Amino acid sequence: MVLALQVFMTALVVAVLGLFFFGLRRRLIQRAGGTFDCSLRALRDGSAVEGDLGRGWVYGVARYSGDRVEWFRVFSYAPRPRRMLERDAIEVVERRHPQGEEELALLSDAVVLICMYRGTRLELAMSDDALTGFLAWLEAAPPGQRVNVA
Repeated sequence: MVLALQVFMTALVVAVLGLFFFGLRRRLIQRAGGTFDCSLRALRDGSAVEGDLGRGWVYGVARYSGDRVEWFRVFSYAPRPRRMLERDAIEVVERRHPQGEEELALLSDAVVLICMYRGTRLELAMSDDALTGFLAWLEAAPPGQRVNVA
């Protein structure tokens, strides 16, 4: 009985500490400002198969940092960004609304932005407000930089 209680209390403490560190990490990412919710899906072969439209999306938080966007997975303890996207290498191909299973996999007000980044097709899903800010950030590149915004 005592052993079961000790195991239960240990598991409870570990769970509470895990949730605390999730919240602390999110706070530290947002502390610098310029963050927005952004789901990401990278397609290696360059295109999505019709049946796979809802698969492969990863929830994340993106943060502007100079001439790049740092993207962090939401469900991770890693202190460093999972991806860093440089402004001059992002090429916006098109934007669209979620289709089929994507509506369940993404946040309710999401818009999907299809981009090419150094030969890899990336799909970023964000709110309309975040999309406006992202496109403005892309267009605000210093003179002489190539910017392609669809």
